This record gives sequence, structure tokens and C-alpha cells, in this order.
Amino acid sequence: MPKRGERNRKEAEPLYRQIQEELRTKIVTGEWPPGTRVPPQRQLAELYGVNRSTIVYALGELAADGWLRAEVGRGTTVAADVWKAAADSPPPDWGRYVRDGLHAPNLELIRQINDAEPDPALLRLGTGELAPELLPSAAMQRLLAERPEGLPLAYPEPRGSLRLREAVSARLEARGIRASPSSVLIVSGALQGLQLIALGLLRQGATLLAEQTSYLGSVQVFRTSGVRLVGVPMDGQGMRDDEARRLAARHRASMLYVQPSFHNPTGIVMPERRREGLLQACVRAGLPIIEDDVYGDLWLDEPPPAALKARDRQGLVLYLDSVSKSLGPGLRIGWIAGPEPVIERLADVKMQSDYGSSSLSQHAVAEWLLSGEQERHLAFLRAELKARRDLALAALREHAADLADWSVPQGGFYIWLALRRPLPMPKLFDAALRAGLLVHPGEIYARGDRQHLRLSFAYAPPALLREGIRELAGLIRSFD
Repeated sequence: MPKRGERNRKEAEPLYRQIQEELRTKIVTGEWPPGTRVPPQRQLAELYGVNRSTIVYALGELAADGWLRAEVGRGTTVAADVWKAAADSPPPDWGRYVRDGLHAPNLELIRQINDAEPDPALLRLGTGELAPELLPSAAMQRLLAERPEGLPLAYPEPRGSLRLREAVSARLEARGIRASPSSVLIVSGALQGLQLIALGLLRQGATLLAEQTSYLGSVQVFRTSGVRLVGVPMDGQGMRDDEARRLAARHRASMLYVQPSFHNPTGIVMPERRREGLLQACVRAGLPIIEDDVYGDLWLDEPPPAALKARDRQGLVLYLDSVSKSLGPGLRIGWIAGPEPVIERLADVKMQSDYGSSSLSQHAVAEWLLSGEQERHLAFLRAELKARRDLALAALREHAADLADWSVPQGGFYIWLALRRPLPMPKLFDAALRAGLLVHPGEIYARGDRQHLRLSFAYAPPALLREGIRELAGLIRSFD
């Protein structure tokens, strides 16, 4: 579909008819097979640079001719018998193929968020990434330009670039984690690390314990692999070790996933004593741990306690980290540190799936880490994020003190808003979207949650962040 301004409009033909013909062509050529959901009217109007009424008229004409059908709860879709309108042989039933695919579909709300995020007109108040101005693009470009050696274009070795694994190993040692390069696997971001663990280490029907409110609630990697997720209750100190011990025995759990530092979405930092208790509970149960530490570097007031992996003497912990939250999500580089036989198994699974992460990205990250630039960048980043956090907190105190409660995050990107009363989150999400605000409701992270919002202070420009919080508070208040 052409972007705004790319269409060659014919002066003699009405705009609605030009759009109607372009959409009909998508149907006739099979780009939109029967059952395809048509983009929302607002999105089409923005795409074509026309009034919404023009889109309404074009869609109405297509519906009248039998090409489209309005369905309650699904919006407008391509008619199931559209091939009759085309007077042609019926196409394959791609809808059946889509439904029968092994990978579970994303949650509808997350799909809506993913579709909306590229829209520059929206103020992204929940996004889990850094604003472009906080990424060290120019410094990275200068660094790579100064390196005379050629850029690697060949496949990397199964565990990833040795130079990068050596840099990661040294970085982990500075955190008290012993992981030689042979016990490190380079992956295409932390999410792929989770996928490899699900596919390579867990059988179908296995039980994985995770925080009751968790990032795992927003991804399908374990459910798609047939792994059952069981939520462990949390308190203000994170996952409760006594509940983890009880549930591990009750469900014969195979593994435990936890984010001890700057938990996503709540921002909680697990204190020293709780970390020790959780680790010992897992040691006694023989329960392996996936420790997700992607926000660990992003402390704003003081560093968090040592990672679980730094305390691990039994090879119990698989440690997961990446540069996506500090250096750049587009690099798609992360790593897993763990026992060598496990790393060998996961490397084999990875080679079967993608034959290795990007050699260019691995080269760039290795040079960046070895140059010392990452530490300088982190110092800058912590100062910027702290200022944005404080601005967001001040805006909340001014505009939402009567609507919600929150804790002051000590690091990471997020403020976890606990609304004083439940709200119809789909309606709030839609109302915010119409107002130009993209929010992350709590039900993404805990099924049925109607009383939380994840607010990010890492992406929106400071002035717009303050204004966005004011507008969001007004929307919440309008549901009285």
C-alpha cells in the first residue's frame, strides 16, 4: 500500500474511487485474501492523506459490491466469497493455514500496539525502548570508521564471534560472574535466548515458574512450545521465595524465570536477602533458573545487588542479557551464559534456526564494548533517564495523585501505575489511541489486570511526556 504522498492522483477521478480501486486490486491480486482484516479507517486516512469520510465512502462502495464485509467484533474484513465477485477460481483458504500454524498468535492488544507504534503522530507512553536521541549512533559510526580492518560478512561460528564472547566474558567477570568465552552464546536479542531455551531444554508439557506479573505474559515463546506457565506471587521485593518453593514442588516445575533487577513491568529491585533466599530455594529443589538481566546496567540511584548468577556455585543459573536496552534494539545482539553442555545444545538449536546472529552487528558490539565506550555511554544514559524519571514523577504528582499510586523506580524504563479502581482497559486503550496516546495496559503482563498501566519515561520527549501524562490523567478521570 502506498504511503501518503506517493500516489499519483488523477484529477479527473474522485479520490474515493482511486482509493477504492487500489484496495480492490489488493483483493484481486491475492494480497488481501478472504478473511483479511482491513486496517482501521483512521489508519487508512492517515496513510492516504485524506479525510476519514473519503475512506468511509470508498469502503462502503467496496462493501456494496461484495468485496468487503463488516463483522461485529472484527471490524471490516475481505468477504469470504469474494472470489465470486471476481468471477474467478477461488484462491487457497489462507485463513485456514494461518489458523493452523504451530506458533500461537500474539495477544490482540499487543498486535494493536505493534501496529500503532510506527505512527509518528502517536505519543508512545509505554514503549520499551530508548528514544532515538538517547542512542549513541554518531559515536558508533565514528568508532567503526576508525577501525581499518574489513567488515565481517561470513557466517559466524556456532557460539558467536569469539572476539565478542571474550568481551562479554570480561564484562561479566567485572560483575562477579565467572563465564569463560566457551560458556557464552551470542543470540539475536534476549527474546531469541528465551526461544532457544524453550525449544532446546524444555519438553512439551513442562512447567515454567515466572513472576505472576511478568514480561513473559506479553510473549508466546513458551506457550507455543507447549510449556505451561505458572505465576509465582510477588510483593514489594519481587518474586516470593517461599511461594516459588511451594509451587515448584506442587507442579514439579522444570525451570524458573525471574527478573531480579528493575523488573519489567513493575520496576521492582529484589533485595539481597530475597535473592539469597530464592537461589537457595532453587538449589534445594534442583530447579534451574533463567535470570533475565537486560535492565541491570540501567540503575539510576545506585547499583542493584549482585546477580543471582554471581552467587551460583552449582551451574544452576542461565544468565540472559543484551544491548537492546542501552546500545540499540536494532542491533539484535544479546547473550546467554551458562554451563558449557547447555550452551553447546543451545548453539546447535540456534544454528538450525538462523545459522548465527548478524556478523556485522556482532562486530560492532564487540568493538564498542572493547573500546570502553559503553561505560561512558551508560553514565550519560543514567543521567538522562534519571532526569526523565523525575519529570514523569513530578507530572504524576501534579495530575494523577488522586487517581493512582506508584513507587519510585530505581532503574530501568518504567513506572507501574496502580489505578485506584478497575477500569475497562480496552475502552481506555481505544480512547487514548484516539487522543494520540499509545499506552500499555497491565493485562499485557497479567491476564485480567484492569488496574495497572506501564508508563515508560525512556521514549517520549520530556516536554511531550509531561503533557502526555496530563492528557492520560484526564482520560482516566473521564471514566468516573
